[in-house]
Amino acid sequence: MNILVLGGGGREHALAWAILQNPKCDRLIVAPGNAGIEQIAECASFDICDGGAVVEFAEAEAIDFVVIGPEAPLAAGVADRLAEAGIPAFGPSAAAARLEASKRFTKEICDAAGAPTAAWARFDDAEPARAYIRQQGAPIVVKADGLAAGKGVIVAMTEDEALAAIDEMFSGTFGAAGAEVVIEEFMEGEEASFFVLCDGETVLPVGTAQDHKRVGEGDTGPNTGGMGAYSPAPVMTPEVTEAALERIVKPTMAEMARRGTPYRGVLYVGLMIKDGAPRLVEYNVRFGDPECQALMMRLGAQALDLMLAAAEGRLAERKVNWAEDFAMTVVLASRGYPGGYTRGSVIGGLEDLPETSWEMMFHAGTTEVDGKITATGGRVLNATARGRTLQEARDRAYAMAEAVDWPEGFYRSDIGWRAL
Repeated sequence: MNILVLGGGGREHALAWAILQNPKCDRLIVAPGNAGIEQIAECASFDICDGGAVVEFAEAEAIDFVVIGPEAPLAAGVADRLAEAGIPAFGPSAAAARLEASKRFTKEICDAAGAPTAAWARFDDAEPARAYIRQQGAPIVVKADGLAAGKGVIVAMTEDEALAAIDEMFSGTFGAAGAEVVIEEFMEGEEASFFVLCDGETVLPVGTAQDHKRVGEGDTGPNTGGMGAYSPAPVMTPEVTEAALERIVKPTMAEMARRGTPYRGVLYVGLMIKDGAPRLVEYNVRFGDPECQALMMRLGAQALDLMLAAAEGRLAERKVNWAEDFAMTVVLASRGYPGGYTRGSVIGGLEDLPETSWEMMFHAGTTEVDGKITATGGRVLNATARGRTLQEARDRAYAMAEAVDWPEGFYRSDIGWRAL
């Protein structure tokens, strides 16, 4: 098969790495890719949010299957355009992708499906939003309704922080994403990520993980896109997993189908778990980043077979073959992230790192300039490793992170602290 992966982050490097292990893959192209992906696959440059451009490229290169990595092309309807052209693709329609593209839509779906989630209210004007916060008090959660690259959520521990978040949202910091705001009840508990594949009818769990959103040690400081993750998540016991499936995921999928927008692709189910009871924090319509890196390290070659089955409506005949293993990924980010940071610093030591089925340095924000790998983003590298125990996976991942020569970068030293 000729396979095209859309995206250029750590998630897409991990997807490409797993796909290449499957003998079904004859040729792999990633658009736009990054410096790490260029070492294992062909890279191409075109607008991945332009459905017409994606179809044109896929037809010209005789692509048999397209894997859509990020949320933006899905929200833009790229999967719809590929379907119209008869090109199989992994990822939901634009209508189904509203589960991530609109916080309000997700809340309405949950209410209709009876799925447990935080109490909420929506606002398109700052003054009523401020009045609501004063009425509810803190802690409280303020979310931009639309896509904000994982940064449009502010967990306000004080009323002043919540009011400042409203000012930030309506000032245009998050663009059109912040034109409407959802304010939610603060949920206590332990957070976990649950991933399922869907083909419009069948739901197949494909793993759990725990992300570390805050930038600082001990989960302090501002939220980020994710500073590290490990899989599986111990808090996701068989009982909690079953409850999440039966009370949250399956009712949501049934409601989506009832509305004529069946969901096909991967569904990232962000959960808050307290006293063994899961409640929905958010849905994402793609693999999490950096959770995907840990999941792909564990899934390997079967990832392609599972994604094909989801796209072709054959999930009922598939199952996931898990090894008794653990995986961890540690994000190396540019100093200053998630605030301002400089681009263009040179990263050394990468050529000496191991590249095996147990250890990989996945690239996120990198490019090659004059033969040297340079940083181009906030989150730049993902040191990812498997182990027979979580401690073994952690030791391997941190050994890779420590071997990188990059004074302009940093990473958290406590990924996995809850489980360990």
